[in-house]
Formats: sequence, structure tokens, C-alpha cells
Amino acid sequence: MNVLRRLPLLFALLSAAGSSYAAGIRIGVVAPQEGNFAMLGAEITAGANFEIQAQKDTATVVDEPCTEDGGRAAAEALVAAKVQVAIGFLCTETLEGALPRLKDAGIPVITVSVRSRILMEDALKSGWPLFRLAPVDSAEATMAIDTILKNWAAEPMALIDDGTIHGRELVGAIRNALEEKGLKPVFTDTYRPGQDQQIALVRRLKKAGVTRVFVGGDRSDVAVIARDATSEKIPLVLMGGDAMRAADTPVPLQDGVQAIALPDYASLPAAQQTVQAMHASGTEPDGYILPAAAAAQIAGQATEAAKAGNNPIADKLTGTPFQTAIGPISFGQNHELTENPYRLLEWRGNAFVPPATPSN
Repeated sequence: MNVLRRLPLLFALLSAAGSSYAAGIRIGVVAPQEGNFAMLGAEITAGANFEIQAQKDTATVVDEPCTEDGGRAAAEALVAAKVQVAIGFLCTETLEGALPRLKDAGIPVITVSVRSRILMEDALKSGWPLFRLAPVDSAEATMAIDTILKNWAAEPMALIDDGTIHGRELVGAIRNALEEKGLKPVFTDTYRPGQDQQIALVRRLKKAGVTRVFVGGDRSDVAVIARDATSEKIPLVLMGGDAMRAADTPVPLQDGVQAIALPDYASLPAAQQTVQAMHASGTEPDGYILPAAAAAQIAGQATEAAKAGNNPIADKLTGTPFQTAIGPISFGQNHELTENPYRLLEWRGNAFVPPATPSN
């Protein structure tokens, strides 16, 4: 659905979220309501609000200006509203400002976006009640490493990156881990991104005897490499990272190109009931909408479990399996997801799907 067409519906849901639906669980929803991140904030609020209404709970929406001062103000607003759990949180700065006050008030937080490893380390040291529904920033590399070790260990492999900070760090982490396991690439390189053609690169890959390539770069570059390898009759299996989840332009991606990426949550079996209900209400469940709905479901289930056992809610968030719109979720003692949400996916037709065969 076109973003501009969705804005009225998302902001209508955002406005409705501040009202009370029942005297049930009180959930705070912290998300940007204006500025550059307003669209993402509207997605978070729409998803959370949809589920909070379904649960007949009470939502308190608080603006997130993505500053430490704004985080402190958001925390005071949540405390004043007597919320029991707070969800959302797009920005690290908000959490840094809010968490000390929320710790004092006994209000646990579930972020759907922030991936900073350092922030979680600080939270655990300080006893801040932060739980992360988003993957930690090292999870992408971890899944890529596991997949390469499983599927490519016997193949002549290349690791290449586009020279950006993310591309270099992703490929560097993969290379270091593989070499610790005794698996060395036969070819490494930093290519020039954004080019109309990469024929020289694919010819160098052929000369090195490479058949498998991990690319730390954008979808558009991977598409060009795949096209040029095909035109040169060079058989390469290409794999990229989560950056592959982008517009399929200007060069269409070829079938068979792989990605270590987050799945399309709306396509998951666990999501279908929520997706159908959202479609019936005119809501398109993309972006942060389903993760935010899942955060609201977790908040509700954890709070009910805490009431039943007369326990702090944060205690029930740790180690408890939750059934959500994005599948089963549980948090470990480190307050991170116990299961890596990244998957090996393969481009087929017009979407990334699970690969037809486990090894490629």
C-alpha cells in the first residue's frame, strides 16, 4: 500500500491509542509522532494499538523525540499514567534517558527497534528492565557465519564488501569467525559500489575459482553482480545480508540469489490470524506494525502471568514462551531473543522465501 495513502489510517489509530478501552492492563506506547521518524512511529503505534484494543487493555501513547531529555520526559509521562509495561522505542537516546526512571518505577520496556549491543550491556549492569524484540546488532553476522559453515564449507568462497562501515564490519565479523574455524576465503575484495556493471569483478572471481560469494553491500550492487555473472556464463551463488530487503530496482534481482535477512512477518503462519484481522480493518501489516502488535501481546501475557503468581512483570518476561503475531518469542537471562530471527532466504519471483533446498 502506498505510504501516503496509509498515513490517514495510521494517524487515526495513533490518536485513538490514547483512550482507555477497559480497566485491563495499562500499556505505554512510546513512538515518534512528528518529524523525520513520524511514519515509523505511526507504524509502531498502529500495530500496538490494534492489539491493545483486541486485548481490551488500556494504551497510553507518548511522543518520542529521540533525545535523552525526551526519554526522561517520556518516562515521567509513563509513570504518571501508571502503565505496567512500556513498548515501542525507536531510538537509543530515548532509552538512555528513560530507563533509569523506569527502573525505579518497576516498569519493564520492550523495544521493537533498538539493536545496540552496548546499550543492553549498560542495561544489564545497571539493572534497567530492558528487553529487546529487535535482533542484537551482531545477529545478522552470526546467522551468516552459521549458514556459511553449514552450506559452503567445502566450496571455494569469496567475501566482498562495498567499503561502507556496515559492509566492512559485517564481512569482517564473518571472515574472522570463519578463519577461527579454519575456513579461509579464496578471494576477498572491496568493490566500488553503485556501478552500472561489475564485469571485471566477476571475471576476477572466476579466475580465483570462486563458486560462492557473500556480499556485504546493497541489493542493487548484488543484482548487478548476478546479472553480469550470468552474462559472462560464470556460475556463482550469491548471498547478501539484510540490506537485500530493498526495492527491486534499477536492476531486477535474479532468482536464486540468497540473503541472510529478517523474514516477511506477514507471510508467517503464526501471523495469519492477525494479518487477516488487520486487513479486515483496512490496516496493511508491514513495517513495524506486526512487531509492535507482538510487543503488545507479550506485554499482556507477561502481565497476566505476573498477576497470577504475584511476581514482578520483568521476572515473567525472562524465560517465558510467548505466542505472538510474529511467532513464538522468549527472552533469555540477557534479555535478548533466545532465537536468532534472521533466516536464510532466496529470491523467487518477487519475494524472498525459504530456499527450496537447504544447501546451495
